[in-house]
Amino acid sequence: MSTESIYQKVVEQNQNEPEFHQAVLEVFESLSPVLDKHPEYRSAKILERVAEPERVILFRVPWVDDKGEIQVNKGYRIEMNSAIGPYKGGLRFHPTVNLSILKFLAFEQVFKNALTTLPMGGGKGGSNFDPKGKSDNEVMAFTQSFMTELCKHIGANTDIPAGDIGVGGREIGFMFGQYKRIRNEFVGVLTGKGAGWGGSLIRPQATGYGQVYFAEEMLKANGKSLKDKVCLVSGSGNVAQYATEKALDLGAKVITVSDSGGFILDEEGIDREKLAFIQEIKNVRRGRIKEYADKYPKAIYTAVDSSLDHNPLWDVKADVALPSATQNEINKQDAQNLVKNGVFVVSEGANMPTVPEGVNVFLDAKVLYGPGKAANAGGVAVSGLEMSQNSLRLSWTREEVDGRLLNIMKAIHKQAFDAAEAYGTPGNYVNGANIAGFLKVANAMLDMGCV
Repeated sequence: MSTESIYQKVVEQNQNEPEFHQAVLEVFESLSPVLDKHPEYRSAKILERVAEPERVILFRVPWVDDKGEIQVNKGYRIEMNSAIGPYKGGLRFHPTVNLSILKFLAFEQVFKNALTTLPMGGGKGGSNFDPKGKSDNEVMAFTQSFMTELCKHIGANTDIPAGDIGVGGREIGFMFGQYKRIRNEFVGVLTGKGAGWGGSLIRPQATGYGQVYFAEEMLKANGKSLKDKVCLVSGSGNVAQYATEKALDLGAKVITVSDSGGFILDEEGIDREKLAFIQEIKNVRRGRIKEYADKYPKAIYTAVDSSLDHNPLWDVKADVALPSATQNEINKQDAQNLVKNGVFVVSEGANMPTVPEGVNVFLDAKVLYGPGKAANAGGVAVSGLEMSQNSLRLSWTREEVDGRLLNIMKAIHKQAFDAAEAYGTPGNYVNGANIAGFLKVANAMLDMGCV
């Protein structure tokens, strides 16, 4: 059966799940040469099995708000594939969370985790709960109820969730406390924990740092570097903040950040003082990025205009784009604008931030394009390092973790670069990342038989 036929079967069996369809198609389109070279993958139905979650857990989450009223949310955990290790992947708390988005994220996570060189399978989970505007007591009430059910399905050798959008240190802390309370054990069942109780240094920074390390590796493979390059960053959360910080470390100039309300353009560049202010706005006061322009009047704030067919943030002259907000934030027009304005490097910190037509624009223009499953794997890589530290009952220094992260991102780049070349599309990191991740998972599945 062709990859197209298998994909159509996936669509038929998973109706009304467009994000999941998009993620599966993007991987399957890279794999025809692999299946031609390895007919054993076809006969073992590896594609059919890898696109079907091993387990889907759906549950209700009742909790009581500050007014004493009962609220009910949906809770999910997608345990996608455990061929190379226990399920690993984040929890997302956001009103847009649904089965399609979590299955897409879990599917991506399988191959991303395989690329890290660490023994981790892929999973994802979350809830349609929105932590924005909720008090600490309400967040605690929700997360404790959520973990009361989730704890039945996870464990340090089974499934190790982490944070994602809407799930930071506060939420991880509340959930870990509830898990420990119910299960009566102190184990590394969640990553992203506080540094004083089992967390890893560099974990909050890891996705953004890794995203920039990957951009630097793509440039180095072409005899260039990030030094003096002008960068566009979207988002202003964890990933965007630390991508900006690492870009500054490597001598680049970041001129944009954004949130759901709009974006700021600071042609003078966001220096460390300005970055500290962004972190205060977002991490401490949980405010809006518009405040940046109030403090730094030379910066220009542009509010979101839903009537536009493009995002003006991506229509600014620059060298490098670091999308760090959410899925499908770069459409075809945005991609064309980036190329028109001189961007020749795109390294994705968000998961699947570019629509397929946009990806094709980048590939056709020979842009150095690092897809999310490779470029943003630094976060889960350091989660894997946190798991290792928990198992060993020790902590590594900041420098040691950062050094290991850099080496992992170099290894991910090499795997993607080499696989793209070996299968006839040199320089195509989309194909390279998909093929390298798939091969590791597929070979493990073959070894384990029909399970």
